[in-house]
Amino acid sequence: MQIILTHERTDFDALASLFGAHLLNEEFIPVLPRQINRNLRAFLTLYGREFSLVEQRDLTRKKIEEVILVDTQSLVTIKGMGKKTRVRVLDHHPLKEDLPDDWDVTIDLVGATATLLSEGLVASDKRLSAIQATLLLLGIYEDTGSLSYASTTPRDIRAAAWLLEQGADLNIAADFLNAPLSPNQQKIYDELCANAVAHEINGHQIVIACGDARGSGEEISSLAHKLRDLLDPDALFILVETSSGTRLVARSSSDNINVGEIAKKLGGGGHPRAAAALIKESDVLPPAGGVREGQGQAPSQLTSTQTQNADVEPSRSTNVPCAFLLEILREEIHPSITVAEIMSRGPQTLSPETLVSKASELMKKFGYEGYPVVKNGKVVGLLNRRAVDRSISHKMDAKAGAIMEAGEVTLALDDALATIQRKMRDSGWGQIPVVDGGKVVGIVTRTDLLKTLAPDSMRAKNNYAKLLKNALPKVRLDLIHKVSEVAESENSALYLVGGFVRDLILERPSLDFDFVVEGDAIALAEKMVEKYGGRITKHERFGTAKWFLEDSEFKVESLKIEEENFLPFEPLNLPTFLDFITARTEFYTSPTALPTVSRGSIKLDLHRRDFTINTLALRLDKPHYGELHDHWGGLADLERGLVRVLHSLSFVDDPTRILRAIRFEQRFGFTLGIRTKELMDEAHPLLAKLTGQRIRHELDLIWDEPRAVEMFTRLSALGLFPAISFALAPDSDLGARLSLALNAPAPAVLGEIPTLAHLPKRRVLGYLVWLLPLPIEKLRAVIKRLRFHTALKDALLDTRKLCDDLGRLKDAKPSIWTHRLDGIPPLALYTASLCDIDDDLRENIQEYLANWRNIQPTISGDNLKERGLKPGPQYKEILSQLRDAWLDGEVSSEKDELVLLEKLLSGA
Repeated sequence: MQIILTHERTDFDALASLFGAHLLNEEFIPVLPRQINRNLRAFLTLYGREFSLVEQRDLTRKKIEEVILVDTQSLVTIKGMGKKTRVRVLDHHPLKEDLPDDWDVTIDLVGATATLLSEGLVASDKRLSAIQATLLLLGIYEDTGSLSYASTTPRDIRAAAWLLEQGADLNIAADFLNAPLSPNQQKIYDELCANAVAHEINGHQIVIACGDARGSGEEISSLAHKLRDLLDPDALFILVETSSGTRLVARSSSDNINVGEIAKKLGGGGHPRAAAALIKESDVLPPAGGVREGQGQAPSQLTSTQTQNADVEPSRSTNVPCAFLLEILREEIHPSITVAEIMSRGPQTLSPETLVSKASELMKKFGYEGYPVVKNGKVVGLLNRRAVDRSISHKMDAKAGAIMEAGEVTLALDDALATIQRKMRDSGWGQIPVVDGGKVVGIVTRTDLLKTLAPDSMRAKNNYAKLLKNALPKVRLDLIHKVSEVAESENSALYLVGGFVRDLILERPSLDFDFVVEGDAIALAEKMVEKYGGRITKHERFGTAKWFLEDSEFKVESLKIEEENFLPFEPLNLPTFLDFITARTEFYTSPTALPTVSRGSIKLDLHRRDFTINTLALRLDKPHYGELHDHWGGLADLERGLVRVLHSLSFVDDPTRILRAIRFEQRFGFTLGIRTKELMDEAHPLLAKLTGQRIRHELDLIWDEPRAVEMFTRLSALGLFPAISFALAPDSDLGARLSLALNAPAPAVLGEIPTLAHLPKRRVLGYLVWLLPLPIEKLRAVIKRLRFHTALKDALLDTRKLCDDLGRLKDAKPSIWTHRLDGIPPLALYTASLCDIDDDLRENIQEYLANWRNIQPTISGDNLKERGLKPGPQYKEILSQLRDAWLDGEVSSEKDELVLLEKLLSGA
């Protein structure tokens, strides 16, 4: 076994280094130390699933062969280590003198060990999620004082810049940083802690702390940051006496508390989350020394909870500003978000008797990380995925009650966000049931909390409403606005997703889009019919509806818009119908099987898609109109030009994604992610297990692409043809043949070459050019495998036989050529002329297409009947001989033709 360790009482640099070293050495297990500070524990409670970190108690009892030691040179001994255990050290601290001689030590004096790991990730072309990048950034910022310490090097700054490019979130980083204080700051800080008073205002925990900094001259804003980390309120207001007056520093942790607006009322200003003001005595003193109306009492009398030293009275000179501040807070602070607003209703629960095998099946099916365990209507514990996986690994089909995290952790409908955070942090539960009237009525998950606390971590910074407006015709944009309004009235989250959003951002907008509804898509479609007319068809099982617009107000309105602007009506401007799809999740019961579908959140809906660039969602309901939701790093991959799958079993679940990956890579000029390419190579054999229809559908889509030549060339180079059919092999000449057939126009002299049986001409031509060089038996095998249309099958086989016969036709007369080529579709013959054949054979085929196939005798069957010839097979024989004579130059005029006819009739 190979592991990665760091020091006890881990800080962010150590934690980030632990994870970074694992990314560079995936076979090594990153092991958490026993002691982690409170700040890191809170971070891991929210984001721990992103990092694959293992606790020491979960290690198997195997011999430890090698240890990578990061951000420290002190090795903690754990079971499994021995004298032969190899140790590699990666650190940024000065080298210790007493390290064992056999240790492999790398010391680089940069600001943080996380910098060294980030440099390694850059060199390895690794890609990170936003939260992964944020952890590494936290490591660098913590050890460099946010790049301000004298020990900071240019390498630290370059590493931080790269992490920001990877999507690191500075807001999250700022929430977890904890800078050290100077001695004078520490003194003020201690006084603020002693005087800190907590107030509950409209469901928010507000802390006001007073202190005296006269004569100090110390910077105060960092004290607010540290005090907020300590007390964890929804908002913190510090009032400090200075030589120039009472200084206010405010910090907010809630979108519902805009401290910038509050500071403005006190003569200052700032941002919603950080603000300051210098309060003058004249601004807050009551008129004529009296008490302001509605001012209330001093802080010592108003407090409901005091965090420390409840009997300590704030400095007298801050009493009046404090009371005035409380008056403003009661006016400006709005009610907090409650559990009822963010929870998921109708939660799934387990009984203590549920077997692990059943729980594992449910987790795989619905993608949940944990289930509340309920007995007689009472919550008794939480069964999480880790416990289930451990039980299965030990081949134990235990009951839920035996392996669950026991406890009665629950929430009430009116609990605030702070309560959720505290209970999640204290219990370690990522899913907490909501109880009302003694019944479990909902559940709040870690994802629900993150969506509320840090929406920016899943949403791009820019709003895309303007881009959408510029991309769509007015009729379609109006249609989107109307659906958005109805969705808002129904409290339904409405999204445009996938390829439409991807192409919108790439400035290759499409007119085709579907609506995904986080809620009830059918109900929303029915509401549209009720309000605007039209009709719907629906599929209850999948929660989908199709709204047909033919008889709706929009058809009339679109005609009106065109008339008013003196424009011809464009049918494409108004779609025939719109699809409404309920956000759902899906799972695969076996590789290559079609998925089973269940309802889910927008995040789960996006996770079922193929590649990160197709997981972007544009929210449409107000006030969120135009917000881009990016749960899986799709925007960053678009910017990098990267095609990347969402998870390691993606190609196993659906091997057709292999063909799709090549299609997207070549369409956009992107590259395959390194890990994606590895997973694709491993999944090649699974293409053979797919039905021919599914493979042919993907190939048909490739032929429809402008860069189909590059796509098929890439498929050949990657060795994918044999996986499609055993009869196929890599084809080094395919690119040249396809380029000639698909990208170069046919010679004008050949005239219009019709397609085959109404099949798209480009597809037919592509298949013919690709497959005609195959021997007849291998061609039959491919045709059978891909289940071609009968017309295409016959064209392939007939043309292949013709190619085999061409040598015998080399010196034949035009009439012989014509008899042989008649009946073979012109498109197939044109393809045969592009094959590797002698020039004179090619010329004869093209001569047939240009001229011979159109030559017919001037004499018809009616003429023969007028001559008294009895209808019968001889008609065909005579007309054929006349045509042959024209083809071979034996007749060159109608007079010659009549002479020949007389000869044929006399011999008849």
